[in-house]
Amino acid sequence: MPVFTLSKRLSFPPAHMAIREGLLAVGGDLCVDRLVLAYRKGIFPWYSPGAPILWWSPDPRLVLFPNELKISRSLKKLIHQHRFRITLDVNFEAVIRACAETPRAYGSGTWITPEMKAAYCALHRHGYAHSVEAWQDGTLVGGLYGVVMGRVFFGESMFTRVSNASKVAFVMLVEHLRKLDFALVDCQVKTDHLMRFGAREISRKRFLEILSTAIDDNTGAADSVTPPVFSLFFDSPSHAFTDRRKGNPAGGRPDD
Repeated sequence: MPVFTLSKRLSFPPAHMAIREGLLAVGGDLCVDRLVLAYRKGIFPWYSPGAPILWWSPDPRLVLFPNELKISRSLKKLIHQHRFRITLDVNFEAVIRACAETPRAYGSGTWITPEMKAAYCALHRHGYAHSVEAWQDGTLVGGLYGVVMGRVFFGESMFTRVSNASKVAFVMLVEHLRKLDFALVDCQVKTDHLMRFGAREISRKRFLEILSTAIDDNTGAADSVTPPVFSLFFDSPSHAFTDRRKGNPAGGRPDD
């Protein structure tokens, strides 16, 4: 199948028309409306600095069903030691910046370009993109960010500066998504790291079927709908996990 070239028109070809490697289209822009439409259709942007915007819908798709989360014995022990304070949306920009600056094992560069950072910060301001932060002694030491549509969390990237910080943040997030009856966490492509947490591959067809029921059909352009409500908190006082709109945990705002 051909790779489609996008115009200024706000539209995408059907996801099932992606080539074998998962590439569907090239071009377009990263405006909020286009990104919202892309995620609703099971499509996401991923490209290198200096390259045109590439849009993907891989087959198979790596996902984690919240009820299938696996936590190793050692990680459970670490969580119970309460070494990290976990928050939601306290500093989205710091998280995405840290993700962009973290060296990757598979290369020296990053796919989180300045344009991508600006685009996802805009998604955050509209209520679609969210960050989860792990703090230690007032310092940001790990975290992740992603996009919420309906009952789906589309994971984008994570980072850690202290061993296991991002793992704890991820586990806390998934456990609460389960309580909120989220359908799945989209992990995009296969990684051993996420498969150890219970993620597994499903067909693109099955993934799109789940999206069709887990995302409200009325969710359209960002300027015509109310952004999804995504306010999280933990019952355990030792893991303060709060929405910035509800105030920060005791101890004040962590340092950037």
